[in-house]
Amino acid sequence: MPQSLFLVTLVVDDYDRAKAFYCEALGFECLQDELQPEGKRWVVVKPKDGDGAAFLLAQAANEAQRAAIGNQTGGRVAFFLKTDNFARDHAAILAAGIRFQEEPRHEVYGTVAVFADPYGNTFDLIEHAAG
Repeated sequence: MPQSLFLVTLVVDDYDRAKAFYCEALGFECLQDELQPEGKRWVVVKPKDGDGAAFLLAQAANEAQRAAIGNQTGGRVAFFLKTDNFARDHAAILAAGIRFQEEPRHEVYGTVAVFADPYGNTFDLIEHAAG
């Protein structure tokens, strides 16, 4: 049976703040933004033209969830944003006011640099090496 991971929950402090970051600063597209019972929303964002999983932006509803914001992976890089043009996307992310935590580096597997969202979740921007 073929399977694929299509949606990952990302706990955030505010739907609109998170949606603005991912859609305006990172250029993701908003696939859904629908009201749900009890004031919740179903907000799904995904990299434009990407074939991987999307984020379900989930506003924290209690103290345990608020404590997890920005630390869902215990300080490890949480997400890997694949690109076909590192220089283009690195420049666009910088132009959006997002700061990288390191200079781009070249590894055997490709070019990579780490940045964070407003919550502290870290991302590798990565262009895989040819071959």
